[in-house]
Amino acid sequence: MMHRYRSQCGTTLVELIISIVIIGIALSGILLVMNQNIGRSSNPLIQHQAIAICEAYLEEILEKPFVDPQAPDGEASRALYDDIDDYNAIVAQVPQDQNGNPIAGLGNYSVTVTVVNEAIGPAGSQAPATKAFRVTVSVATPANQTVQISGYRTNLL
Repeated sequence: MMHRYRSQCGTTLVELIISIVIIGIALSGILLVMNQNIGRSSNPLIQHQAIAICEAYLEEILEKPFVDPQAPDGEASRALYDDIDDYNAIVAQVPQDQNGNPIAGLGNYSVTVTVVNEAIGPAGSQAPATKAFRVTVSVATPANQTVQISGYRTNLL
């Protein structure tokens, strides 16, 4: 006697449950990665803003004269700063424009400037070292990151 078997049509309940579990695990992994990326998407903007603040301060400072044009040094406010080493007084302040006014929207950032007098020149050379200032601008971001940019200015005279 010959039995005829019909080929299976459709899926069983076990196969359906296994496929739902696999799809659920894959979907949760994808959503976890997307959630982490969305949570970190503002960091590049914050870091770019901090770099822009550093560059603005560094450009302003390095454009000033190397030596104080007036005899008494240590001007009281940023609007009066007339040489590079006056900026060494900036410690953890809110970013300001060149007149000393706080810049709106940047209240969560803080700027620190360090100006160090250095002598630079080729190592082992008979030539005298050149006087220079190393200016380091650090910006602390709202995300508790610190961006730091340094530049040198030599006495050209």
